[in-house]
Amino acid sequence: MKTLRILLLPLVLGMLVLSGCSSTGTKDGAEGGAGSGMAGEGGTSTSAAGGGGSWTGSPLDNPDSLLYEKVVYFDFDTAEIRPEYVDTLRAHAEYLVNTPSAHVVIEGHCDERGSREYNIALGERRANSVKRFLEAEGVSPVQIDTVSYGEERPVDPGHNEAAWAKNRRAELVYQ
Repeated sequence: MKTLRILLLPLVLGMLVLSGCSSTGTKDGAEGGAGSGMAGEGGTSTSAAGGGGSWTGSPLDNPDSLLYEKVVYFDFDTAEIRPEYVDTLRAHAEYLVNTPSAHVVIEGHCDERGSREYNIALGERRANSVKRFLEAEGVSPVQIDTVSYGEERPVDPGHNEAAWAKNRRAELVYQ
């Protein structure tokens, strides 16, 4: 009986060790640089897209991925990309470079202040700013289209700074 216990102990310990090695992946580390690889569309994503490798759907839909964020916000009356969106846009650029069949439309938006014509032009500058960033990262121009909606499609219909800040944006819409 004692011999049976001695033989079973390493087997049970080995099973415990192996079963404890699974990983669920967390958002920790997802904000890291976009320099490492990621799988193409429909594949599993890696750290550049933020996942622990457990995501099996499109990397664009992985909530732990930088690709999940598809909105870039802008300061008042500017089309300059804020530094906090650089890693996200680099991840999108890497995805587009590695997935030549992917196509994105960049929608430029503004808050309600300013004339209709001015806001259409500002929305266009915002969309083109994101487009130029992606192209500078190696994305083919044929993969990108831009459109400006100006103030016509607000996310928040409010008339205060909090609402306006949400409406000053460019959205990446994959097709």
